[in-house]
This record gives sequence, C-alpha cells and structure tokens, in this order.
Amino acid sequence: MSIQAVQHIRRMRGGAQSHLMRCADGHYYVVKFQNNPQHTRVLVNDWLGTRLAEMIGLPVPVADVVEVNPWLIEHSPQVRFELCGRQTPITAGPSFGSRYVVPPTEGEVHDYLPEKMIGRVRNLRHFAGVLAFDKWTCNADGRQAAFWKRRGERKFTASFIDQGYCFNAGEWSFPDAPLRGVFGRNDVYANITGWDSFEPWLSRIESFPESSLWQLLEQIPPEWYDSAVYELERLLTTLLERRTKVRDLILSFKNSSRNPFPIWS
Repeated sequence: MSIQAVQHIRRMRGGAQSHLMRCADGHYYVVKFQNNPQHTRVLVNDWLGTRLAEMIGLPVPVADVVEVNPWLIEHSPQVRFELCGRQTPITAGPSFGSRYVVPPTEGEVHDYLPEKMIGRVRNLRHFAGVLAFDKWTCNADGRQAAFWKRRGERKFTASFIDQGYCFNAGEWSFPDAPLRGVFGRNDVYANITGWDSFEPWLSRIESFPESSLWQLLEQIPPEWYDSAVYELERLLTTLLERRTKVRDLILSFKNSSRNPFPIWS
C-alpha cells in the first residue's frame, strides 16, 4: 500500500532534487520522483537499501511508497526539476518517501556537525554498522547522515539517509573500492577497536536470510525499474553472494591511506 501526498512544503538539497511533503498519515516525507535527474532506479535503491538497513538494526528513516497525484503537482508551482536553467515537470505516480527524522515543528536536523560537536552524538557506534552495510551494498556515494534532536534535548541521534547510490546507483553493479561508501571524516570511527565493534550488524549481514530478501522484491513498484525483472533479480542474487565478502571489504578500508581505525587491536 502507498500513502497519499497532500501538501508540498519545500524543495530539498541534493542531486535527486527531492521535495519535502506532508502526507495523509500526518507525517512529513522527503520524496524522490520517478523522473529525478539521477536515475529512476535510485528509488529502488533507496527503498531496498533503507529496508535492508532497518532489518539489520540500523537507525534509518521509515521508507514508504508515496503516491503523488497530478492535481498536487499542478497546484504546487515549486514541484519542478531545475535542469540546465530550465524547469522540467515532475512525473506523478508512485514515488519514494523517506519519513523526515523529526517533524520540523518538534526539533532540528543537521546534515553536518563540526568535529567539536561529534561527541554529542549518542549513537556513534552505529557508524561501524552502516560501514558494513555500505560495503555490502557497494554504496558509490559517501555515507550521508542526518543528525537530529528534539527540542530541549542536548544530544543528537544519527539517522542514516539516502541509500540511492547503493548498488552503484542506476548501474546496478558492484565496483568495490576501499574509500567508497564511507563517511567523510574519521572521527566517527575513532572508537572502533576490532571486529567486535561491527557487531551485531556484521553477523546479521553474513546470515541475512535469502527468503527475507526476495519478499522485499514483491513490494517494489514496477514503475521504478521499468519492468526489468531479470536485472533486479540478478542484483538481489549478487547481494546474497556478497554476504561473505564484507569482512574483506572492511579490511581494505582499514588498510587504506586514511587509516580510519587508529586503535584497532
């Protein structure tokens, strides 16, 4: 089932040119559209990646299919893409929705925190888990996080957003490299001491049940992958095969010039 978008709020930053919308369930969602400037398949990647991350216990936004009807687009002048200085209409229909981590009226959200504030993030240890996840899914983008807190709170929570470049974006391939899919600064990895720091997420990836993965396939709108069922099935098959490669991929990052884990013993 999908939820209905009922109000356009504002344009969001990023290459997919997503928009913040209020939906019929009362929540706000960051919505990506089928004809976004990156690729239609990033909707599949975002939905599948978010659900997989959720299933292994990582803090990610709620993912859902958001139905955007033509009337809302027609009566919301800002719901357009800006491409080469020209406005392009947005395609109505099933879109990807990532629930905003905290309602705009109840707290604050940052996509960057200065190093002096990183100690105020209550769940830094989850960056080890999302590193394992990004290596498994071959995230071709740097790891993105939303740091949020409700009004009156002192500490932030990191929520891992934007899985659109998992599986190498629209290519649906796995060209691994040591620095792919990692956070831009080493301070989030400063407390990683060894393989125990990656638990329980690494073990959950390595034992991820095949049946759970195929169940997710049935929930993806076919408009998002242009009925390329064979290619999507091949992607999922490759993902299952990669469960045993994650440790080696983490070691490649560990041994890179970034030296991300200085206290690994």
